[in-house]
Amino acid sequence: MKASNPAVTGLGRIGASSPLGFLIGLSLGTLGGGGSILAVPALVYGAGEAAHAATTTSLVVVGSTALVGMVGHFRAGRVRLWAGLGFGLVGIGGSFLGSALNRDIPGDVLLLSFSGLILVAAWRMHEHHDETPCHAKQQAVVPAAQVVTAPVPAAQVVTAPGTSPDAGARHAKSTMDTVLRVVVAGTAVGFLTGFFGVGGGFVIVPALVLALGYEMPIAVGTSLLVIAVSSAEGLVFRLSSGGIDWRIALPFTVAGIIGVLLGDRIAGRVPAAKLTRWFVWLLVAVAAYTAAQSLAAL
Repeated sequence: MKASNPAVTGLGRIGASSPLGFLIGLSLGTLGGGGSILAVPALVYGAGEAAHAATTTSLVVVGSTALVGMVGHFRAGRVRLWAGLGFGLVGIGGSFLGSALNRDIPGDVLLLSFSGLILVAAWRMHEHHDETPCHAKQQAVVPAAQVVTAPVPAAQVVTAPGTSPDAGARHAKSTMDTVLRVVVAGTAVGFLTGFFGVGGGFVIVPALVLALGYEMPIAVGTSLLVIAVSSAEGLVFRLSSGGIDWRIALPFTVAGIIGVLLGDRIAGRVPAAKLTRWFVWLLVAVAAYTAAQSLAAL
């Protein structure tokens, strides 16, 4: 069965791209990677693309808007360039596997699975709203005396050389643990990006905090770089199996970039808890609609 909306065709499909892209960019700018998860449902049910085509177009939109959204964080010193590039490149294997599996999954089954992923993202944002750019920005401007620093896990505390006979062994083990976490998390993000066409920010941010010990503002800014790298990888693997409808992708992406720039400004002004709460309910509604449409088409 066709996964696209037959009521939206021709110029209507192109006309729907800009406002939808703007809304996706707005959510990405204020809420980070979680905002990009709406791109695929918007492309399918709003712009009329088939499920597989939408997951490819989404990579163009998500990667471009994430790269633009990263600029402000980079200027503010909240992006770790080499760590972000390394994290993203680690996911090449996962991205290849996800892209290959995407081609073999029926469109309606893909969208039904996607609805489950949306619910996972909604749960993550509800439970960990401090992992969004709006919260990170507001946290970054709080005076140092008011910032409560989380205790460093014992496993991450490195003893100075000479203070303990097994300090070197513990340091080596800590380094290996960090490398393993980065490889596992990077592979998972690559798979999600390749299979679903999403950025995976709700996985990247906690991974950067736990594996590399980044503070939340740094993790959020760096995650946008990882999203851009992962999206580029997934797009390279997808192009061999089909083209992109640039009549939809270009206006969607341009509008998304405008939205992400505006969202970046909003992120520092609107209370983070309020923004996140609204977006969580939106994700739940989109997941329910996507699941209902997919089940009806099976």
